[in-house]
Amino acid sequence: MLAAQRQSWILDEVRRVGGVRVSDLTQALGVSDMTVRRDLDALTRKGLIEKVHGGATSRHPGSTDEPGFEAKVGRERAAKDAIARRATELVRPGTAIGVTAGTTTHAFARAMARVADVTVVTNSLRVAEVLHAHGAASQTVILTGGVRTPSDALVGPVAIQSIRALHLDCVFMGVHGMADSAGFTSPNLMEAETNRALIATARRLVVLADHTKWGMVGLCAIADLSEATALVTDAELADEGRELLGDRVGELILAGESEL
Repeated sequence: MLAAQRQSWILDEVRRVGGVRVSDLTQALGVSDMTVRRDLDALTRKGLIEKVHGGATSRHPGSTDEPGFEAKVGRERAAKDAIARRATELVRPGTAIGVTAGTTTHAFARAMARVADVTVVTNSLRVAEVLHAHGAASQTVILTGGVRTPSDALVGPVAIQSIRALHLDCVFMGVHGMADSAGFTSPNLMEAETNRALIATARRLVVLADHTKWGMVGLCAIADLSEATALVTDAELADEGRELLGDRVGELILAGESEL
């Protein structure tokens, strides 16, 4: 079993029962104590679990917990890149799109930088930097003003005022969490409000979120699950999430599934 497969199994087990012991994992996986501890270290660095003496427990961040961009950018990188590549297929030349802040939308910006003849409106400093440095010459990038958040989003009245005058074909949105009753959520009140303003300008909403966002709930609702024209996630999404999201969103797209 590869390291990534072991870590995925360990994470699923932690989420299922709330905690695991190193001794139980070595027996279940048939690997050494040192190998298990390395896997736990890797999951801890990604912010997915919390190490405790003799094992690990589930990480339960509060609804207002908002890690900065640098803390999140390395998490689930392969999944985010797969999501970004698949989402880029939904971008059409000659359209105007909105791109919200986040590490998955940052990966999306890298993937769609060479799409020609697109106008991109974003409240993300990171997205704007990527498109400025690597975007096609025929792209137009519009950066909103606003107050900067830990995720490098520009939010608040200035951002909302500039957004409300626009008419977009599609918004590509990253989220902190997605859950049955809560919908798509953010830990930041002003970021949620700014994202709602972007959604209101667009004909279509495409949400970009890796499988770890399923079941997470932030402080403030952005949109109901049914408001998403499409949700692009990765193939590690749990069966429960696949079933519920498949019923609620317009289209559920599992990036990279054919590669597994």
